[in-house]
Amino acid sequence: MISIQTLCIFSFAFFVLQYRVERFIYRGVKKIYDDVSLLESTSFQDQPVTTNMQTLTEEIEKFAKNKKVEIETLKIREGYRKEFLGNISHELKTPLFTVQGYILTLLDGAMDDKHIRKKYLVRANKGVERLIYIVRDLDMITRLEAGDLHLELENFDIVELIQGVFDMMEMKAHKKDITLTFDTIYKEPIMVYADRERIQQVVSNLVVNSIKYSKASSTTEVSIEDLVKNKIIVRVTDNGEGIEPQNLTRLFERFYRVDKSGSRKEGGSGLGLAIVKHIIEAHKEKIYVESVYGVGSEFSFTLEKAKESAKV
Repeated sequence: MISIQTLCIFSFAFFVLQYRVERFIYRGVKKIYDDVSLLESTSFQDQPVTTNMQTLTEEIEKFAKNKKVEIETLKIREGYRKEFLGNISHELKTPLFTVQGYILTLLDGAMDDKHIRKKYLVRANKGVERLIYIVRDLDMITRLEAGDLHLELENFDIVELIQGVFDMMEMKAHKKDITLTFDTIYKEPIMVYADRERIQQVVSNLVVNSIKYSKASSTTEVSIEDLVKNKIIVRVTDNGEGIEPQNLTRLFERFYRVDKSGSRKEGGSGLGLAIVKHIIEAHKEKIYVESVYGVGSEFSFTLEKAKESAKV
């Protein structure tokens, strides 16, 4: 009788203790879930609480891994943000200080000399033009990113457009003895469907970049090839400086400098390639870059062919 009573008491005590321990563990685990949920982890909020330690450990490790990736991404973005602010500060302060220097010199008495006054005002005007150029390009990128820039799509001859760019850049290329040429003679028009003005800007920016970074007495060559049934690809190739592999992935960022010295031998807003990328993507097309350092680079982009019915 005593042994049965003792067994019952022991069993009762065991189950009570087990229940209390489970409740204690559950509350502890539940608190972990609640604390993690405060960090807006949807993966924890959307599943039931488990007291299985192995499962819980795996979930916590997964959560920690995801958060680590997010933190690393934020650190990279923060680095890009600081670099961008530093670059835009550099781009703006150079012409600003130049203009300010000329104006202060004039105010200090140089304006009484007619020859100096005219020379300094002309130089100050060039500084203002550079500022306007940078602000205009920034405004364009902002509108492209926001989707506010309306594209005027039409059919036009891409061969004629590229030849027009060659004609505009002839003097700039001549100063470095650079030849602007097609890879072959295109006897027939190649019609595409795009925004003519924006594509002209794309080709101009790529050709200007090629001239800037090409060696003297070299060649910039443009080719046009059929890609698929309704696409063509335009390639702009040079035998210039080339680009090191670590710079290729960031080449289309605003103000990103391949030359980290902070100096610019050539003018420009530093936004040319970023604008090119956004214009091509606004057309829902692709842009590519291939380069061998010390050998040269090739930038290429796709365009939609004009509809056959539109050619007739």
